[in-house]
Amino acid sequence: MTLVELALVLAVAGILLAIAIPALASMAQAGRLSGFTNELISSLHLTRSEAIKRNSRAVMCKSANGMTCASSGSWDQGWLVFHDANNNAALDAGEAVVQARQGLPAGFSVTGNRHVASYISYAPTGATRLRSGGLQVGTLTLCNESETSGPARQIILSSTGRPRIKRIEQAPCP
Repeated sequence: MTLVELALVLAVAGILLAIAIPALASMAQAGRLSGFTNELISSLHLTRSEAIKRNSRAVMCKSANGMTCASSGSWDQGWLVFHDANNNAALDAGEAVVQARQGLPAGFSVTGNRHVASYISYAPTGATRLRSGGLQVGTLTLCNESETSGPARQIILSSTGRPRIKRIEQAPCP
């Protein structure tokens, strides 16, 4: 092997790496986004099954500290799943916490539209319900915070309480 051949091989390898690394980084971000989406879906299924199992309301609310429901901020700060014995969609003394999830790492955002902005509540039938008893349908949007558009996921809650995932391309994430 000559020095010229070695330099040529290194140049070709460098060009290939320069092309492949951004694609690998993008693929890793998409994998993390899918993982966080699956965690959120899993918590929704847990909340629904707890409501059915206990024959009582169960709630998932956003939480910054893992001990109380947050009234401000977004879902990426973390969330709680708990048995809501008094049907007020707030964690009170004596109500059992089923799951506490820490916040997502920096760079990811989870926002909910109007009806699912602060809590998601399941009735004993497995359907989502507002504190008032009305149907609770809505969409949670998970995305990578960036200045450009990119892949995102939406979790859409139907009136029966079943969540489904929709892949979308989103303008810059808020």
